[in-house]
Amino acid sequence: MKSASISGDVAATGAARAARNDDDDSSTGTQPGLVGEARDDLHRFAKNHENDPNLPAEKMHAVRDALARNDTKEMAETDALLCENSPYEEVRAAVRNTDGGEVANTVRAWILGMVFVTLGAGLNMFLSMRNPAIAFQAIIIQLLVYPIGCFWARVVPMRKFSVLGVEWTFNTGPFTIKEHTVITLMANVTFGYAYSTDALLALQGKPFYDRNLGWGFSLLFTLSSQLIGISFAGVFRRFLVWPAAMLWPAQFSSTTLFYALHDRGSSDATANASGWQMSRYSWFCVAGLGMFLYYWFPAVIFQGLAVFSFPTWIKPDNVVVNQLFGGYSGLSLLPITFDWTYVTAYLANPLLAPTLSHVNTLIGLFCFILLPIMGITYTGALWSKYLPLVTSQVYDNTQNAYQVNKILGPGFTFDEKGYKGYSPLFLTPALALNYGLSFAALMSTLVHTGLNHGKEIWHRFRSSRNQEPDVHLKLMKKYEEAPDWWYMALFLVSLALGLITVLAFDSQLPWWAFFVSLLLALVFMIPSSMILAVSNIVISLNVLSAFLAGFIIPGRPIGVMIFKVFSVITLGQAQTYSGDLKLGHYMKIPPKVTFWCQVIPTIWAVFVQIAVMNWTLGNIENACDNRQKDHFTCPNGRAFFSSSIVWGVIGPQRMFGVGGMYSHFNWFWLGGAALPVIFYLLVHKAGIKFFRYFNAPIMFGSMAWLPPATPLSFSSWAIIGLIFNKWIHNRWNGWWSTYNYITASALDAGLILSTVVIFFAITFPGVPVPQWWGNVAVQNTRDATFTAILKTVPKNGTFGPETW
Repeated sequence: MKSASISGDVAATGAARAARNDDDDSSTGTQPGLVGEARDDLHRFAKNHENDPNLPAEKMHAVRDALARNDTKEMAETDALLCENSPYEEVRAAVRNTDGGEVANTVRAWILGMVFVTLGAGLNMFLSMRNPAIAFQAIIIQLLVYPIGCFWARVVPMRKFSVLGVEWTFNTGPFTIKEHTVITLMANVTFGYAYSTDALLALQGKPFYDRNLGWGFSLLFTLSSQLIGISFAGVFRRFLVWPAAMLWPAQFSSTTLFYALHDRGSSDATANASGWQMSRYSWFCVAGLGMFLYYWFPAVIFQGLAVFSFPTWIKPDNVVVNQLFGGYSGLSLLPITFDWTYVTAYLANPLLAPTLSHVNTLIGLFCFILLPIMGITYTGALWSKYLPLVTSQVYDNTQNAYQVNKILGPGFTFDEKGYKGYSPLFLTPALALNYGLSFAALMSTLVHTGLNHGKEIWHRFRSSRNQEPDVHLKLMKKYEEAPDWWYMALFLVSLALGLITVLAFDSQLPWWAFFVSLLLALVFMIPSSMILAVSNIVISLNVLSAFLAGFIIPGRPIGVMIFKVFSVITLGQAQTYSGDLKLGHYMKIPPKVTFWCQVIPTIWAVFVQIAVMNWTLGNIENACDNRQKDHFTCPNGRAFFSSSIVWGVIGPQRMFGVGGMYSHFNWFWLGGAALPVIFYLLVHKAGIKFFRYFNAPIMFGSMAWLPPATPLSFSSWAIIGLIFNKWIHNRWNGWWSTYNYITASALDAGLILSTVVIFFAITFPGVPVPQWWGNVAVQNTRDATFTAILKTVPKNGTFGPETW
């Protein structure tokens, strides 16, 4: 049974009032000024949500009917209903439409937040240099800090102090939900280790470039690259945070967990939860503990559960079977996994994403990955019969991993003679498509946003905080907004630090290329963040930045790395900070507090991470070497080094330029621009409203991680998402509204805690897993060993073109 929706209330109200005349309305005492305001609100709502795929059609019909009938009472009541709660069921299920007015900016929150930022940022930096790596997620801090905060509230004296006329205390009373949110915001923006450290490891590591430009360079480079994106997010918050349509679904697991922890009684379970009476807190504990215990099976006891490709177990040496049904290097046409890490590894938790994302991801996977890979492979195009189907590894013409050292001259320059005598670079079908789809995703993002949201963006630019009715924006208006000049000042300071980085050191990056890298991020800031805000799908510059840098500064591999960092992480930080601003918006954190609890921890985390990185390089013997005894092999730095050689030394011109082996993939630029236009024309010119749910940026952009991801992760993600957010949502709507997002939090928390325990108990000390069929034989397939290849090169033979 579905719960009553706002649209139902609005529609019913409209039907009941339709026959009434204006005299009846005036008799009720409706004020003309309020009616005019309601009419303006509804006009803004209709204009801004015209192409909103997450807004159910009946809600828009109710608004348009009220405006068309011009019934003053109906308009006033419709406007009131929209102002009382969010028009989106997902938001209503995860966020309360009230503000308790609790204290947020306390000494306690800052002490706990900065302690956990120091520990988390340092540990994540240290462990990221090991293979396999492990990362502590912010949800761990969200869980750990709650009992610590409550204990603090019980034992620390409430004595008040006064410094320069400012009164403060270590204990303001009970640990509040807003303090909890402030600490989580600090963790969110700092727990992902700074992206620039990957480039610094490639630069300083002895097996790589072995060039140390000093602490000054490391700090300036990292500070500037981390802070510029934060300033961008603040400047564009009127487009990405304030509008109700910018849902930011990733925040729903955090908001529901806050409420579950701070309201642990059964009263937080609503009466219509499809017969369930368990509190969200109790359900979180049960589901989280269940996942913690369960994950030991696919991770340790029966690893075959992770990639349950049973056809390959039956025919382990059949190449075609392994190509079609394999989950490691194959297409996973029977996508079965019992490992939550495979489901959530690349597109995050499927329970958080809307159905729009699940459907478009499946369409993109089928149309742009599975069918093209089969077509490329079984026709033999691009020498694909000599290569695996799905892997990010690049190959030479002997079917071995490409050895970049064979094409390098003195000073990491390109050795033309060595290249001619060695081999061209071969991409697997999935990797080649990954580059093409990345081109298409970025072009489609620009075109889609321009066609469907161009007028809305211009309207929001002019209206500032005078947006359409939204209860959360209304509640936030009582707090003073962080001034725009704060964000502009932060931008100018971080811009100056970036210029010093590229001009005062041997960075190989000209000043004009530095500005191009920032301009690239700026161009995609609003379009990509809007896609992320409505779909939970990340559109990244990871491919385009290196591709473009290879064209504009050829032969400068270090410059290519630095260009890539500035463009990728500027956009990435802007997206992260925009999401955090929305979390603060939902939890009613004063904007000025949100600003400082993001900027100060970010600056501090930079110093922590650079110190940890330099200590590790200087004190762990043979750090970054492939044979390092404790596995501190710097996998991310190694990948950055190889990428810089491919794009900065070999260069995109030889692969994607005129006459290059992969030049045809440049057609993806045109395809990415054309598909949103086709969908737009089908909806707005042909009148086929069904196509309003087709989203080209999601179809292309959701494939950005494939490879290193495999189709198994994407298909299982979409299927599980549809089970929860379509089937369960429609059949047991009460249960979904009450428990869906807390289930997402519980599964992620249980998985992360279990992963950490397994890492330190088994992986780190090298304890062997049980050696039985379920852990051994399932790995002895052509799919798992990446040897599902149609043709094998004879001994001392090669494949590919005769000249290159």
